[in-house]
Amino acid sequence: MMLNIAHRGFSGKYPENTLLAFQKGIEAGADGFEFDTHLTRDGEIVIIHDERLDRTTNVQGFVKDYTLEELRKVDASKPFPECGFCGIPTLREYFELIRGRDLITNIELKNGIFWYEGMEEKVIAMIREYGLEERVILSSFNHRSVMKCKALAPEIRCGFLTMSWLERPGEYTAARGVECYHPLYLTLDRETVDELHGHDIRINTWTVNEGADLARMKELGVDAVIGNFPDRAAEYCRD
Repeated sequence: MMLNIAHRGFSGKYPENTLLAFQKGIEAGADGFEFDTHLTRDGEIVIIHDERLDRTTNVQGFVKDYTLEELRKVDASKPFPECGFCGIPTLREYFELIRGRDLITNIELKNGIFWYEGMEEKVIAMIREYGLEERVILSSFNHRSVMKCKALAPEIRCGFLTMSWLERPGEYTAARGVECYHPLYLTLDRETVDELHGHDIRINTWTVNEGADLARMKELGVDAVIGNFPDRAAEYCRD
C-alpha cells in the first residue's frame, strides 16, 4: 500500500508546520507527517521549514538567532491569517500530539545552509525518549548529516533527499546503509523505481499534490507520497 504522508502537515489548507496543520492532517486520514527542524539560539528543536522566519511568520530574521521563549510570541499562521494565532511548535510538542497514534514521522534536518552543532544528537535523543525509533525516518539533502544519523542510531531508518536525477540511486543508497530514497516526484520513472526496489530501498517521493501525479506514483509503485493535501492523497492510497 502506498502511504499518505502529509507534507508539513495539511499545508495546502492550513499554516504549514503548525500543530493545527498536523491535527487537521490526522483528521484527513494521513498515515504520517513530513516536517523540518531547526535549532533555536538556545539549542531547542523547533519545527519550521525556512532558515528565515519571514515567509511564514509575522517577524523577520533567522530562526537560529531567536531563543525559544522569543519564538513563543511569533505567529506562524501566514498565509492563512483566518486560522488565528499558530505558534512555531517544538519537536516535543509534536511528539506529545501524536502520542499513542500509529503514525509515521519523517523528520527533515534542515542543516544544508547552517550546520547546527548537535542537531542530530538532540533529535535522536528525543526520538528514543518517546520510543519512536521504529516510527521515524530521518532525512536531509545534506547526505553527510544522514550518514551521521545512521552512525549514531543504526536502528532508525534514514533517507537521502534529492531534487535532481541521480545515476543508480538504489546502488548509491544501499551502499551507504540507508533504507529510503526521497526524490522529487518528477525525477521518477519505471527504470528508476525498479532499480531502487531492486536494492530494497523504499521510495518516499515529494511533493505530490495533483490527482494525475498521485495516480502515476501509485502505478509506478512508490512506497509513499508526500503532499500538501492528504485528503486528496487518501483516495489513491487505499488498496
